Amino acid sequence: MPVVELSYSRLQKLIGKVSKKQISESLPFLGLDIESEDKDLVRVEYSPNRPDYSTDFGISLGLQGLLGIKTGSVKLKIKKSNNYKINVKPTVSKIRPYVTGLVAKNGKIDDTIIKQFMTMQEDLHFGIGRKRKKSSIGIHDLDKIQFPLTYSTTNKNHKFIPLNESKELAISEILQKTEVGQEYGYVLGNSTIFPIIQDSKGETVSFPPIINAAITTVTPKTKNIFVEVTGVNKADAEDMLSIVAIILQAAGFTLESVSISGAKNSTPKFESRKLSVAPSLINQSLGLDLNNSKIISSLKKSRLDASVKGKNIECIIPSYRFDIFGPMDLVEEAALGYGIEKLTPTLSPSETLGAIHPVSSKLKSLSLTMVGLGYLEALNSSLTSKRILYEMTNREPKKTISVLDSKSQEHTILRDSILPGLLENLSRNIHSAYPQQMFETGTVFLNDKPIKEQTNFAAVSAHKDANFTEIKSILQSALKTGFNLTLETKTSSHEAFEKGKTASVVVNGKTVGIIGQINSKTIENYKIRVPVVGFEIYLSGLIFD
Repeated sequence: MPVVELSYSRLQKLIGKVSKKQISESLPFLGLDIESEDKDLVRVEYSPNRPDYSTDFGISLGLQGLLGIKTGSVKLKIKKSNNYKINVKPTVSKIRPYVTGLVAKNGKIDDTIIKQFMTMQEDLHFGIGRKRKKSSIGIHDLDKIQFPLTYSTTNKNHKFIPLNESKELAISEILQKTEVGQEYGYVLGNSTIFPIIQDSKGETVSFPPIINAAITTVTPKTKNIFVEVTGVNKADAEDMLSIVAIILQAAGFTLESVSISGAKNSTPKFESRKLSVAPSLINQSLGLDLNNSKIISSLKKSRLDASVKGKNIECIIPSYRFDIFGPMDLVEEAALGYGIEKLTPTLSPSETLGAIHPVSSKLKSLSLTMVGLGYLEALNSSLTSKRILYEMTNREPKKTISVLDSKSQEHTILRDSILPGLLENLSRNIHSAYPQQMFETGTVFLNDKPIKEQTNFAAVSAHKDANFTEIKSILQSALKTGFNLTLETKTSSHEAFEKGKTASVVVNGKTVGIIGQINSKTIENYKIRVPVVGFEIYLSGLIFD
């Protein structure tokens, strides 16, 4: 969890008339865990889904609501300006297609604020930005930049003086010799062109998502700021910008718009959205009997605007609260505003005693057996990509199940097999010692009517002497030890397995899976350096219904 260091005295100035004790007691009820306290300083953990809490400015807005000092939505006030424009060239569409930005003026900056801005920037990079792959921020001294700007591409020989350097470096040198280039250069893949932002004088402003130019460095003398966000998805870039906008506004800056045009880019609108929730859902979920007025008051304490619309309560969700997806999120906001400390826990009226589900018990037994055989248990997501599930294993995509509105650009389909995920695990550990032996039990999804879920069991073994006999003995031991089942193997074929070294797994006369040696093409796709054997069987209908 990300951690931010706060000063009680600074928070008191930002919040208003409030004591240190009130702040200390309120922080946990804002969803912040106090990690340590030292006189005036307090370190708190905040949830990555609330990046507006990455600075004391954002936390002060939340505390003002919780303490009833200021309630309702914090509205972004962005003055429309024609002085700041970014022109986007079509060449960026193949590498990092979207850019957005804003200007913040007449603010006061000191070393503490700079430190907080940098922490916020890196936390956003790590969270929303997925280590800068999805989106990244550049914060610049506005007065060192001549508008309009151009967002385009350049080659590896392009030179400028990067942040924290004293001499010009070519882009190729930045990627190879600087710490930040070595850490984040992978984001650009093997591209021969690189995104660049330049001002009207041809001066380099930023080389996103890697590094800013030294000339635009923000210092305590900076009064006006330019913020740019680039990314592979327009919505993600604008979400990130909205967080920076609300923090800068809370820090006392006056915000002005930046016009974006060209190559499917457009000026950000920072639009709020409406979401309704039934009062009965809030009361049933929290075990309360609040009237509409009290619910609205609670939501406003969570810095949301709310009003009665028919039988429901309609909330206005500001653009920076993209963590709110549906009605249950509003239930949580109502609980926070009402006061978590006021909720009284009650025992369930049911007299039924809890117990381990029989399926869980059998899966645990299987896991213990595999661990005893020297295998490491993996836990991969059910959401994967076509590349991992089909392309890398030479399988034809058949009846894939895609997820609508996935937050991931790549992981958009539900897996129908566990084995590709284990091979992906091996590919990410090629520098570790061998043998590498892993297994997983988990849910796979079959595109039937309706969609069918079943539990599968798969394992892989990778080392220079891996062979069919070895992996068959592992599967035999797992099934015999835990469930007294005996298996047979019959010659078979599979796209991911070696011809002549593959067999169907048969238990009680029923084919339940596949076993064998992974073929050389699949191993090459995953860039694994040693032979691999593996199996995958289904457990549903075999060891449980």
